[in-house]
Amino acid sequence: MCLKEQEAIQRLKRGDINGLRILVESHQARAVRTAYLITRDIDLAEDVVQDAFLQAYKSIQGFDGTRPFEPWFLQSVIHASVKAVQKTARQVRVKDDMEEVFSQLALHLESVESQVETAEIQQQIWDAMQKLSPRQRAVIVQRYFLEMAEKDMAVELNVAPGTIKWLLNAARDRLRDLLANRNDKK
Repeated sequence: MCLKEQEAIQRLKRGDINGLRILVESHQARAVRTAYLITRDIDLAEDVVQDAFLQAYKSIQGFDGTRPFEPWFLQSVIHASVKAVQKTARQVRVKDDMEEVFSQLALHLESVESQVETAEIQQQIWDAMQKLSPRQRAVIVQRYFLEMAEKDMAVELNVAPGTIKWLLNAARDRLRDLLANRNDKK
């Protein structure tokens, strides 16, 4: 943890809300991306992150300053994202900004055929991710987007490592089934 972040946390612990500005500047972008990958709704993701920052401010006294802030905070974002999706029980489509990212990636391919194929595969993966439960999407995001080790996920979620392995296996199996069923229909 950098000195600037430690100072921000100490300011928050003293009741100075200005410390929150430093944490927002440092962690907001990654937190919104994380929430978006789970909620699939940019507005909902931004709301979740804003609420998570306010919750962090309220509960900062319980934060162990010897540990890094980001994993603690992102775990809160992940939990809040899953709850928000479960609460709203809505499926959202891929936003224009994600479609733009996919388009830019496709431009680097060699042929028109491979560009079309890549776009189709990406859309299939996003469609399949949308059909996962919020909890399954959360563990996929933690493992593959946040690149968290399974043991770190277990510590953050306060569950046995075997539970994380089971959740990841279930999510990967579900994705494989969804993608295989989509390809079988073609």
